[in-house]
Order: sequence, then structure tokens, then C-alpha cells
Amino acid sequence: MINSSYLQAVLNGVILGVLIRYFLLKRDYRQYPSYPHGVITHLSMAFIAAVIGAIAIPALMEEEYTAVTFLALAATQFREVRAMERIMLEELDKTNLVPRGPDYIEGIARVFEARNYLVMFAALLVGGATYWGNIFYGLVAGFFAYLVSQKLMGGKVLGDIARVREGRVSFEGPNLFVEDIHLMNLGMEKVRKEYLERALGVVIEPYNDDGRATLANNGQRIAIAHDAAALMGIYKDVDTPEFTPIVRRDLDTGRLALIFVPLEKDIEYLLEAVKRVPVLESAVSTPLKSYLGRKAAD
Repeated sequence: MINSSYLQAVLNGVILGVLIRYFLLKRDYRQYPSYPHGVITHLSMAFIAAVIGAIAIPALMEEEYTAVTFLALAATQFREVRAMERIMLEELDKTNLVPRGPDYIEGIARVFEARNYLVMFAALLVGGATYWGNIFYGLVAGFFAYLVSQKLMGGKVLGDIARVREGRVSFEGPNLFVEDIHLMNLGMEKVRKEYLERALGVVIEPYNDDGRATLANNGQRIAIAHDAAALMGIYKDVDTPEFTPIVRRDLDTGRLALIFVPLEKDIEYLLEAVKRVPVLESAVSTPLKSYLGRKAAD
């Protein structure tokens, strides 16, 4: 006969684990995984992770140590989920007018893998609190696990590492500049006129050498252009590559310049959109944490 305490602990752990995963699903301007089948896929994986985490306590209490090996098997499966997400997003990226880029995609795939581990941890915590306490303790543990998950899944945005401000757009002959940073050469007079009428320029100034090193990453720059286009809309089609947003770097100061042709010319919201671009894990660099880096910055 099934031990009622075990059953209660497992059910509580599984239910709260899946609920936590549901609340961690971000459905925003990135539109992923907001489509119904994507949500179902991730909740199904969350259910598997929650079951594995929740049954760990009964398995240990019954000294069924071989059952714990399922944790290692689950880790292998969740790595497969990461690979699946990466492949899917890479295929979808081919149809974007402004692609995310491989660094952004890898970051999203890592997040989906990590959230399954968080669900497993939450189910384990809730199951243990329910078994050694009661359902109320399990609910408290579930709330605590949710807060921890939110904290762990949070990250820095561009506004945390750099100052974002408007930059003046100008031409010197066919050469396009945002302030003193050269972006590209545009030979057609009609295109130059469109840029002067419609384009917005943004200058991104890192606060320190850590920010400068992070902004030097090309994947981070691609992410800035993609998110700006996703949030503001872009005056571009498949046959007008000259209107693709570009981010260039000033080699002397580490500043970035973004040239962007939006559907609606509103610099205030463009600046806010750029500030909210996530700092990619693969782009983060912290030379100031090393002795040589600090000396070089002096």
C-alpha cells in the first residue's frame, strides 16, 4: 500500500513545481515560447523534472538509492532539451528581418535547460517540507523556491552597464555617422534622404572597462539591433538591406553607436528599448576583477 505521507509529498512537489515553471515562462515581445505547442512542450518537461525531484525524498527514505540515479539521467535529457531549443531557434532566426544571432539563441537555450533544474530543485524542496511538516510548510517552501528561481533567472540589462543617450545622425558625403562614429557608406541619394528624415541614432557609453569589454562582443551588438527592431518595428523589408540596423564601435573609447530606422520616430521609447536589452551571458567580461585588468585600467 502506498504511504499517504509519500503520496502527499510527491503530489504537492509535482503540482507546485509545474506551477513555478509556468510562472517562469516569459511571454513577451520575444514571442517565444508563447505559441501553444511551445508552452505545452515546456510544461511537459517541467512535469517530468518535478516528478523526478519529488520522488527523491521517498526514494531516500526507503533506501532505494538506485532511484536517485534518475537525477543523472534527467540531466542528460535536459541537455537534449537545450540542443532542441537551439536548433529550433536557429531555424526560426533565418526568417527574421533582424536576426537574434547565435549568442542570443544560445542564451535562451541555456535558460530553458536551467529552468528544468530549478523545477527539480523546487519539487525536491516542496516534497521534503511536506513530508517532514505538512501541506502548509510545503506551500511556504514552494513560495520560497519561486522567489529563489526568480532571483536566479534574473540578469543585467544594458542600462545597468552603460549610459544610453540620443546621438546626432549626419552624413559626410556618402558616409553615415552617429556623432563621430562611422557606421557605413551609402551611395544612393534617395537612401541618404530617407535616413535623414527617418533614422534615429543612439550612443551607448560603458560605465567602466567591464562594460566596455562586454559591449565589444559582436553577439551583444547583434542582440541590441534585434531587440530594438522587435520592440519598435523597423522600416525595412527583405529587399531593402540598406535599412538594416547597425551597431558600430568606437575603438578609442569603447562607445557603441546604433543607427535605426523605425516605423515610428520616437527617440524616447527607442532609448528605453535599448536600455532593456539583456546582457548576454556569453558576452559578459569582467577584466576589472583581475589584478592585471585593474592595473591596465588605471
